[in-house]
Amino acid sequence: MRTKAVWVCAAWVITALLFNAGVLFFQGQQKALEFLTGYVIELSLSIDNLFVFFLIFSHFRVEPSGQSRILFWGVLGAQLMRAIFILGGVALLQSLSWVVYAFGVLLVFSGLKLFLNKNKTINFDQNILLRFFKPFIPGNLSSFLIVLIAVELADLIFAVDSIPAVLAITKDSFIVYSSNIFAILGLRAMYFVLSSFIDKFQYLHYTLGIILVFVGTKMLCDHIWHMPVGYALGFIVLVLSVFAFMSFFINKRKQTEGIV
Repeated sequence: MRTKAVWVCAAWVITALLFNAGVLFFQGQQKALEFLTGYVIELSLSIDNLFVFFLIFSHFRVEPSGQSRILFWGVLGAQLMRAIFILGGVALLQSLSWVVYAFGVLLVFSGLKLFLNKNKTINFDQNILLRFFKPFIPGNLSSFLIVLIAVELADLIFAVDSIPAVLAITKDSFIVYSSNIFAILGLRAMYFVLSSFIDKFQYLHYTLGIILVFVGTKMLCDHIWHMPVGYALGFIVLVLSVFAFMSFFINKRKQTEGIV
């Protein structure tokens, strides 16, 4: 399954890059940079979301075949939720100028919280919404729908951070939505590629925290200095590269020490 997932994941990335080439051809370099930056932000933040999915599936003991079905429906639901969130967010930014500062503060706060809190623990049994829905779900569908609701709730919470992060790059609803959708479409395949070694990403919380604080600060300071999108993309790619480099060498050192 993992080999197939790698190919599917690669296909979605290539498709996103081809779409980006189309944006470049029809809408110009600025819009293409905005799409690519939004896509990279969404893709990197998705890794944190995948970790939550992993916790959900482990808690409810969902088999890989069930995980695939749940993620399929979860991705469909996420597309609808993102459309609503994005249209609402763009409308707020256009009608209320102070909302940009609220989004900026939200991103900085979320980034600092993620940076300072390494351990993720989720008490599903005490989750109010899951306990509310459970009595209304037929017994033969209970496990599937409860897990699906948990996945959708996780994506809903994730969208509260990720969509403002892309809105810090561009207010173009088409670019924001398309970059979100292309990142989400590859989410299921990415989960099966990364699920077996997602615990090896030691610095993931620091990396995503830095990215959120960065885009939040960019949003807050935009009236003072409008940072070119290319600079923002370069910084985000640099942070992700440092994270990947450090994780690789630390894991390699641990393996070497284990052999020794």
